[in-house]
Amino acid sequence: MTQHPTPNERRPANDGPKAAGRNRAALVAAAREIYAEHGLDAPFSAIARRAGVGQGVLYRHFPDRDAVATAVLEENVRQVEEAAASEELTFAGVLGVMTWHLTESAAFIGLLHAGEAGRTGIHAYALALSERVELALRAELPDGHRLGAANDLMLAVAMVSGAVTGPTREERERRALAAWRLLDVEVGPVRPLGG
Repeated sequence: MTQHPTPNERRPANDGPKAAGRNRAALVAAAREIYAEHGLDAPFSAIARRAGVGQGVLYRHFPDRDAVATAVLEENVRQVEEAAASEELTFAGVLGVMTWHLTESAAFIGLLHAGEAGRTGIHAYALALSERVELALRAELPDGHRLGAANDLMLAVAMVSGAVTGPTREERERRALAAWRLLDVEVGPVRPLGG
């Protein structure tokens, strides 16, 4: 039975286009969490549930699994780029933001391991995003830093990302920090940009 508001009751506001941006942001955040907890093969419906939206809203924003993964990857890279451009963060601080994304986002780890073999679809896009991460990090790399040699920076990032395993975010962070320590690289607080 449909209930109609009484004269003194207000209908919820229809935010129209404003809601679309909020829904998309909620879906990206939910996908990051779901992928971190259950891997990239997690049910699509779990993302919608976590974001608090219907599955139709999910499909309106992201028609398939690759579109969601691409959005998560893009957001992660954008935040690393913003951290690198920030006047407030040192190189160690930028590494802290990137490490947060490594521990929070299974999709981000795959991005950093994108190789030449998978240069189609999302893999080619992931390779381009990996190059953006390298440019952002390299722009902040202090002169004479131990990771300054040609391929050392992204090799170190790949090594650390390979160590980011474990059932909990805390365990993944602990392992990432241990890997950076073994590489004798200082990392700032592990947190999202602005966190």
